[in-house]
Amino acid sequence: MTGSWLSGPQAAFDQPADVGAYRGEKLGLAESGPNSLASSWHRVLTLFVDWFMAGAIALLFVRFTSPSISTVVLAVWFVIGVVSVTLFSFTPGQFITGVKVVRVDGAASVGIVRALARQVLIVFLVPPLINDPDGRGLHDRATQTALVRTR
Repeated sequence: MTGSWLSGPQAAFDQPADVGAYRGEKLGLAESGPNSLASSWHRVLTLFVDWFMAGAIALLFVRFTSPSISTVVLAVWFVIGVVSVTLFSFTPGQFITGVKVVRVDGAASVGIVRALARQVLIVFLVPPLINDPDGRGLHDRATQTALVRTR
């Protein structure tokens, strides 16, 4: 419990009670390959691809030198994220990088309420940066979802 700040948020958790043999085991996910929990680096790459696409789309609506460009990029990214996760369970960036959002309770689709709540939490940036013992971001834990690999 008294781990160094260098140990990160994981140091505060009791390892034996909270962690399975591998990340995602307690959620019923595979250890590796398809349907295994996506790594943090995979999630960062996915976010970068989605953000780059949103920036390119935002440039269709406003000039690059406009003071509102960052707001338009955020709005485009937000709308694309909610709509695509609701309809397809993945964003364009997630499709390109080979991951998708799934419900941990096994239901077929994520749904608009979870997709909206997940996107709102990601906007604040803190939940995706803090992981639970399984390796899911707090936004996924709060919405009972997980980001898994598709290939």
